[in-house]
Amino acid sequence: MVATFIIGLREGLEAALVVGILLAYVTKIGRDDVKGRIWAGVGCAVALSLGVGALLTFGAYGLTFEAQEFIGGTLSLVAVGFVTYMVLWMARAARNLKGELESGIDRALTGSDWSLIAIGFFAVAREGVESALFLWSAVRSSGGGAPTWLGAVLGFGCAFALGAAIHRGALRINLAKFFQWTGAFLVVVAAGVLAYAVHDLQEARFLPGPFESGAAPWYGEGAWLFRVPDLIDPSGFPAALLKGTVGFSPEMTKLEVIAWALYLAVVMTLFWRRTRATSAPRKGAS
Repeated sequence: MVATFIIGLREGLEAALVVGILLAYVTKIGRDDVKGRIWAGVGCAVALSLGVGALLTFGAYGLTFEAQEFIGGTLSLVAVGFVTYMVLWMARAARNLKGELESGIDRALTGSDWSLIAIGFFAVAREGVESALFLWSAVRSSGGGAPTWLGAVLGFGCAFALGAAIHRGALRINLAKFFQWTGAFLVVVAAGVLAYAVHDLQEARFLPGPFESGAAPWYGEGAWLFRVPDLIDPSGFPAALLKGTVGFSPEMTKLEVIAWALYLAVVMTLFWRRTRATSAPRKGAS
């Protein structure tokens, strides 16, 4: 629930801020008449995101266990790729985001009505599809259940409320710090999703693992790095909390831990480097 709440809060607030920038700019230039077209694009993006979520949730029924695990593992890898790109992109582009959106509106105003609908659509669709894919993967890797989905709903609800308050000037928060710390948390969650994706692909017999016979150290019992269910109950709250946040499971294979550690080391280093570069004062700035 903690992980899905943060995902919903961050992704929802990103989308809310983008929409807020678009609406504020058309108001500033006296073009309130085009707000309906922007909202139409936003509505289409939300519908697409819900459709992707439904397809991911119900689309694999009827397949064999190995096929479901292969699809689940592959989509989790795609989700990790999406989130990695977006977190690193946001760390680099946050400073110029407002100007880029306003320039897009200026260009769209000289085109057709569809141009403005497309602005609203693409402004939200990227966040929405990414959220659907990553939430599905995060829920699946943490074992599912109502609390994980409830965390996402609460996160989106809080994001909507924060976005509205910021847009109306009733609330001021340090958005740079917010996206910095939530971005770092999402990198940790993505590492856990990656480890679970490896586990899925091992169960699908696509990667070497403990679920098929073969020579150690990558097959059979030798593929496990540790198994401590007697110390941490896999069905208990501590295991669920660790699995949903940092990706720790009481039973993990060597490939899972290697993937988790390499991803975390490389991506977290890139993230903090880009964050420091973005937050550093520009040359010539007073």
